[in-house]
Amino acid sequence: MKNILVLCTGNSCRSQMAHGYLNHFQNKLANIYSAGIETHGLNPMAVEIMKEDNVDLSHHTSNHVDEYQGIEWDFIITVCDHAREHCPFIPSKNAIRVHQNFPDPSKVKGTDKEIVEAFRKTRDQIKEFCHDFVKEELMD
Repeated sequence: MKNILVLCTGNSCRSQMAHGYLNHFQNKLANIYSAGIETHGLNPMAVEIMKEDNVDLSHHTSNHVDEYQGIEWDFIITVCDHAREHCPFIPSKNAIRVHQNFPDPSKVKGTDKEIVEAFRKTRDQIKEFCHDFVKEELMD
């Protein structure tokens, strides 16, 4: 089984969504982990927005990248520019490093409706990325 790490700044929103979708689209082809270079706790709005698409994140935890030392990664996916730029070096001689920056919906200011729409927009972008990633990288 392949090991995939999804990395973001706080492991509260975007990396959690990607973790959920990667698990959703793959069928026991990989072990999926998500982490942050910091831990900010699980974002409740991310959990709700994913629930709309029948992906349950409620059992996820916000983890620090250091918790996964010693795992040999096949893929390390960064989902925000900040994590890519500030991530400590993760030794993994065979890891393919993939980067895709997604907007951070937790930083959006506005009405409740505007905030929900920002979360949905990011969710849908992450969903498409994860679907394509699984199809292209895991289903040979």
